Amino acid sequence: MKLLTKLTLTSTLSKIATVMLFIILLPVLIDRVAFQSTNRLLKQQAKKVMTNIQTNGIDYYLQGDSTYGSYTLLREEYISLERAKHIYSPDTIQTAQRIIEGDTVMYRILNQAFEYNDQLYELEIGKTIASISQYNGPLQRIALYVLGMLTILTLLTDISFTRILLKPLQTIIQTKLINPVFPFKESPPSIRTTTIDFKYLDNSLIALMNRIKEDFDREREFTSNASHELMTPIGILQTKMENLLLSNDLEETTMEKIMEMMKTLNRLKKIVHSLLLISRIENDQYARQDNIQPGKMISEIVQELTHRLEDKNIRMGVSLQPHITLHKMNHDLLFQLFYNLINNAIRYNKPDGSIDISDTLAADGAYTVSIRDTGVGIDPSDIDTIFNRFRKKNTVDGEGYGLGLSIVKSIADYHSIKIKVVSEAGTGTTVNVILPSVS
Repeated sequence: MKLLTKLTLTSTLSKIATVMLFIILLPVLIDRVAFQSTNRLLKQQAKKVMTNIQTNGIDYYLQGDSTYGSYTLLREEYISLERAKHIYSPDTIQTAQRIIEGDTVMYRILNQAFEYNDQLYELEIGKTIASISQYNGPLQRIALYVLGMLTILTLLTDISFTRILLKPLQTIIQTKLINPVFPFKESPPSIRTTTIDFKYLDNSLIALMNRIKEDFDREREFTSNASHELMTPIGILQTKMENLLLSNDLEETTMEKIMEMMKTLNRLKKIVHSLLLISRIENDQYARQDNIQPGKMISEIVQELTHRLEDKNIRMGVSLQPHITLHKMNHDLLFQLFYNLINNAIRYNKPDGSIDISDTLAADGAYTVSIRDTGVGIDPSDIDTIFNRFRKKNTVDGEGYGLGLSIVKSIADYHSIKIKVVSEAGTGTTVNVILPSVS
């Protein structure tokens, strides 16, 4: 999962958790706010009553009676004033029932005792619980609507800001890890960012890529120079051995030893030629301007290898679409690629076996040539290393030195060709050569 997806998911889940918690606590919070607001209102009303009493006297309410009571038309609020029969605690607020005109109603009540002209009075002001809670539902809905809009707004803001914040990291991944084609031809540019961590990561990757490029350039130069230098002594040795073989005074044992030395020298010569070929491919010394018909090319390769097929009595089946044309290829290199793969299919095949070569054209234009054999196969654990250089293999005609498939890999990389190998020991191998686009 990408970092941006994880951050977006984390932000979304945290906001959902916050909204759920708010929804759970919202009724309690609104009730608490409503009751606190009512308590303040009751205290303000009590203060107003006390101000009237101090200004106009107690008879302003009692008017000669011992008690005073008044309530609104819907009995939502009431006020009661009477002489106290016992001492009350001042400013007591509670929820209690009162009977008004025969109906029992739940009120939020403020009780306050005060003394006037050496007489103790009790003031009681109440407000119905129903009137206090009548706006709770609408307030909850409004709060939820506002919360929902704010949550969506903050979520979109977080996602946008996260995208902007992580854009340098995405640029680093695209330019330094995904898109670059090895070997690197030039040093990648630095990204523009104010985030110190991203700058450190980008500079570290650039330094690593430059070091890899330098090491690879030195390796290519060494391989090329060493191969060229080796060809001279090899040529001299080969000439001297050939001259020795022309001598008539050599014993038969000596002749056999010289012949064995010639075989070893020829094998060394093939290795040097292979190294030179790989070095030239990696140094871009081959043009890619040829248009190639794979059906025609593979037919030529099969014709060249007919004697090897006959030696092992291997049946060869070729079924390729004749109209397929590959563009911007190098004919000689692609010929070498298919030649090596088909040659390996013959070399590692069983006597009286078979080889089938077919192709498929995908809807996106990708063209695949499949080479299937009935040979000894490859252990699945070895598939990832068969293209490594100088990987020794025991073959039916001697010991291989792992350069044939290394050449195939170099040619494939040079043409942006993918090679997938499917094999099982003892049952055969299928090599799929996937070319990016054809016509």
